[in-house]
Amino acid sequence: MKKSLVIVLLLCTTLALGQTSRKRRTPRQAPNQTKVRPPSVAVTNQDWTTPAEITKYRTTPRYDETMAYFRRVAEAVPLQVRMEKFGVTGEGRDLYIVIASRDGVFDPIAIHRANRPVVLVQNAIHAGEMDGKDACMALLREMVITGTQSALLDKAVVVIIPIYNADGHERFGPYNRINQNGPEEMGWRTQGQNLNLNRDYLKADAPETRSFLRLWTRWLPDFFVDDHVTDGADYQYDTTYNVNVGADVFPDHAAWQRQELIPYIERSVAASGHVIGRYVGVGEANPSTGLTMGQDLPRFSTGYVLIQNRVGLLVEQHMLKDYQTRVTGNYELLRALLEIINRDADRLVRANREADAAAASLATTPKAQLALRLKSTDKTTEFLFHGFKTVRTKSDISGGERVEYTQEPLDYRIPLRDDVQPIVTVQAPVAYIVPRPWQAVIGVLSAHGVRMKRLASAWTGEVETYRCAANWQERPYEGRHPLAGNAEFGSTGAGLSCRSVKEKMTFPAGSAVVTMDQRTAKVAAHWLEPMAPDSAVNWGFFDAIFEQKEYGEPYVMEKEARQMLGRDPKLRREFEDKLAADPKFAASPFARLNFFYERSPYWDQKLSLYPVGRVASLAGLPLN
Repeated sequence: MKKSLVIVLLLCTTLALGQTSRKRRTPRQAPNQTKVRPPSVAVTNQDWTTPAEITKYRTTPRYDETMAYFRRVAEAVPLQVRMEKFGVTGEGRDLYIVIASRDGVFDPIAIHRANRPVVLVQNAIHAGEMDGKDACMALLREMVITGTQSALLDKAVVVIIPIYNADGHERFGPYNRINQNGPEEMGWRTQGQNLNLNRDYLKADAPETRSFLRLWTRWLPDFFVDDHVTDGADYQYDTTYNVNVGADVFPDHAAWQRQELIPYIERSVAASGHVIGRYVGVGEANPSTGLTMGQDLPRFSTGYVLIQNRVGLLVEQHMLKDYQTRVTGNYELLRALLEIINRDADRLVRANREADAAAASLATTPKAQLALRLKSTDKTTEFLFHGFKTVRTKSDISGGERVEYTQEPLDYRIPLRDDVQPIVTVQAPVAYIVPRPWQAVIGVLSAHGVRMKRLASAWTGEVETYRCAANWQERPYEGRHPLAGNAEFGSTGAGLSCRSVKEKMTFPAGSAVVTMDQRTAKVAAHWLEPMAPDSAVNWGFFDAIFEQKEYGEPYVMEKEARQMLGRDPKLRREFEDKLAADPKFAASPFARLNFFYERSPYWDQKLSLYPVGRVASLAGLPLN
């Protein structure tokens, strides 16, 4: 799950446990639906019980058994299901997708041309949280074998990643999730390099991430689902979810999710007997004091799809509910989601195309501002929270507060700070120029499907860029030492300050020119704007620009400093004022001499100068 020090969101549903089922709404019949021959009697008469169902949800299958089940379905109904490899893990395991298409069309270009929405469902990114994998086995069976859910493929094409974190999945054992109620054994949270793949979407360090990005670029899904299991507090809900509807979401996406998607899936999943609500990341904090909604950063799956002009659904089954309840709740949520996507397919596809066009016109739209960082305001709304009564006592073990959940239902209204507004925005340039030496930065852009031109020869000209000051956090995070204030939620950016400057700069031949007239413009901006929360600067790709490489020997600077003071009375006053005001500076011989070195003509003018240029026109650039 997405673990948080602040609360990510939350629930407004008033459902109670054990709610009586109601008849579910049936999606409209797709016009001119292609007739597909149903599976043969020999196929339908086979035993299609999933591995988890065979053990009555006591266990979940390993990697080989999982792939064998999906492969068996694909071989039984090849006109509707295909299994394709899309990458290889760090330890050498193959990564697969399973495609379900009603009429045997498996080419993403042809599918998009026909205005059919592609739904990508990702499972086991945190491989101890595998509920979605077992739910997808059952859902695929009902869509193409038994036919009880065949209508879910009327318009939609479903692409399933059975196990994304395959290496973590095979670090199998009974002690991988201390706070999870089953199955008996499960996988591990991170992949073979101990990287959390759900922090890697924008920086793309892991081989699995690079494979995912190639898959994304090829399929360009219309809707994305990421299946997880929660950590944190106990409460009544067994099935929780999150969708983004804030200021950084394309308006028609936000409106459709508020008006259609959320009400439909809550009614439909509740009718199946599950208790559903918006995802709560409260940990053991006291929710009665209120919950806070934060920015979904691009390092996360559902934050990343936002800058790809798409929307997604984060599924969070509740870790303390039994495994059967969790898997079947995940199944019902996917089923309800596909029903509403089939019903509203035309609107979703149209909104995606409009969102792509809006991103590609950011640089040419007057006064358009791209939100890079967002933060909740003090404005609150009330919602009904379905929790459990807790008992809080002083712990003689930890010395802190001990929280015990009584399992006695407790419904109460609490404030939600859900008004999330931009705090850092930027006007997009016509293009960025990334100097040729910074190949790692350019390589990440290429992995995201960002189109680039190249300088055919060296070019010198005035560009807009930044001069920055940076501080790094002490401990490593996801294999790097990012800048301070780069927290998972509510990222403050406190470790970096940048001011815009105009500079005459020279860019060598082969430098990358990233024009913003493309659908991936937001991806480029979030990677290349230093103050973006998951920028290349924040992740340490440009650390070298902050390193002083030349120094003046003390005996040389002693002489130089005296000459400078003799020539410049203003400099003398500045030096004396700093000595008086800054005891730490006054006590440091190095700092005192470096004060003069910084103001000498020998000082490195490129130190802390961001090497990426922002240009307002392509005129005069020697482009290939």
